[in-house]
Amino acid sequence: MDTLHIDPAIIEKAKRWTTEVFDPETRSAVQAMLNNPGEELVDAFYQDLEFGTGGMRGIMGPGTNRMNRYTIGMSTQGLANYLKMNFPGKSLKVAIAYDCRNNSPEFARICANVLTGNGMEVLLFESLRPTPELSFAIMHYGCTSGIMITASHNPKEYNGFKVYWNDGAQLVPPHDVKVVEHARSIRSVEEVIWEGDAARVRILGHETDKAYIDMVCSLGLVSRAMMEQYGDMPVVYSPLHGTGTRIAPEALRAFGFKNIYTVASQSVPDGNFPTVVSPNPEEGEALTLAIALAEEKGADLVLATDPDSDRVGIAIRDNSGKFRLMNGNQTAVIILYYLLEQWKSNGKLNGKQYLVKTIVTTYLIDKIAEYYGVECFNVLTGFKYIAEVIRDLEGVKQYIAGGEESYGLMIGDQVRDKDAISACCIIAEAAIWARSRSMTLYQMLQSVHAKFGLFQEHLISITKKGKSGADEIKAMMERFRNQPPDKLAGAAVAEVRDFRTGIITSIATGASRPTGLASSNVLQLQLSDGSLITMRPSGTEPKIKFYFSVNGTWNQQTESYEDAVARLKDYIKQIIKDLNI
Repeated sequence: MDTLHIDPAIIEKAKRWTTEVFDPETRSAVQAMLNNPGEELVDAFYQDLEFGTGGMRGIMGPGTNRMNRYTIGMSTQGLANYLKMNFPGKSLKVAIAYDCRNNSPEFARICANVLTGNGMEVLLFESLRPTPELSFAIMHYGCTSGIMITASHNPKEYNGFKVYWNDGAQLVPPHDVKVVEHARSIRSVEEVIWEGDAARVRILGHETDKAYIDMVCSLGLVSRAMMEQYGDMPVVYSPLHGTGTRIAPEALRAFGFKNIYTVASQSVPDGNFPTVVSPNPEEGEALTLAIALAEEKGADLVLATDPDSDRVGIAIRDNSGKFRLMNGNQTAVIILYYLLEQWKSNGKLNGKQYLVKTIVTTYLIDKIAEYYGVECFNVLTGFKYIAEVIRDLEGVKQYIAGGEESYGLMIGDQVRDKDAISACCIIAEAAIWARSRSMTLYQMLQSVHAKFGLFQEHLISITKKGKSGADEIKAMMERFRNQPPDKLAGAAVAEVRDFRTGIITSIATGASRPTGLASSNVLQLQLSDGSLITMRPSGTEPKIKFYFSVNGTWNQQTESYEDAVARLKDYIKQIIKDLNI
């Protein structure tokens, strides 16, 4: 690729980054790209970073499509302008936290400088802290907004900027769009107030940790006697070099667990994540060292959290004693079933309680909720939409918990984002509850499948990097949207759910009805047997994701659990083959 093939607007945008308003290192790096124009230049400048389901997230480096001090500063200035417009004449207070990633402390300080330079009070955590603790702090201290510097489970070259509203939840429409509009209205970095006011910064430390852990402990449902009897159950935990390194073990011990073993080599915060290929607990490789430690210690439960401690991956022993990784759907099923069973046995269900899950998360949860007389809401991907339901129903119905297939759980409403710290504690509590009934967590999952139906889910993520990749993803979505298949694995496509248009269409009759949700670039195909295929470009990564959910009955007298699961997995394989992806 040469200059002749690059959009002149990209060249002009890059040239502005070689002027004196940028630091020498940035100017030099951009000039090097201009001297040898190619994909690197295009990817760095062809667009501005946008807010997706998890905020603004991107590769670190110079450019408008990169995470750097300038894109962070302009976004923060945009937020400041929007806050001042929304709360005229009011004292504004913003909490800021950051994770272990490279440049995270610097980015957090830039945010603090810009906000205090705009006359706001900043509550800045003294060192790295989990995303859920930031969400908690926003409500605990009555903040107007919050910022979390993190790229969650993305690879090491990424960082991100999550913005929260005064209810501790990430931005939803119209606030997300408006903040972006205000940031984009800033045409020059010279419009950013870079000089901060240290007198307006309050440092948060141990006292906030204690308040947060106390809240987590309040979520416990087993009796003190049961915890005393089974609390010595060994638990292995890994923070994967992230923010959970101190606070997760502290929370587990405060909860009543006595034997917590942490993976020492992964307990050192490090943005390069040296012991894993990816700091993502969805990836089995990330739990390798933790499982090895569990074998050494004789533990039956392994927990691992991602860098900002909002997602949790678990491994449990199967009936043969071998460790099995649970996917996000299985973990959500185990925990939400456990919570409902406990709420029922404790006499806390009165018909006003509810769960919330995303449309790509297993519909086995809907069946379980129906059995317990608990309403289950389905929302678009992102915990900000779960938090939106809580906000809408505050004082009307009682929220129990919510979850999504991508390893996220939000238990109770005192944190308004997914919370792997509280999830670790409740998962461990569910394990001792199962022990008290002579079951393992794996056997609990089997009992749920026997009672409510066998569900099997699978996820495929296809990465397409850069501008050309974004174009490929767009074309792929349009192909399935305009020409959906007639059949998949022998089952007819019965219904097409287009969440971009907000219309659900019956293939047999042509009848349509609204989705009832906000517009989102998501497409679902429901088969005649109830199987569901969902297609969704990621809002935070250069990926398109395909979610598969199939279900059937399991007769314990005629078929083993493993054979029944294998049967459904084979069905998913045939669907994937027929989709030709």
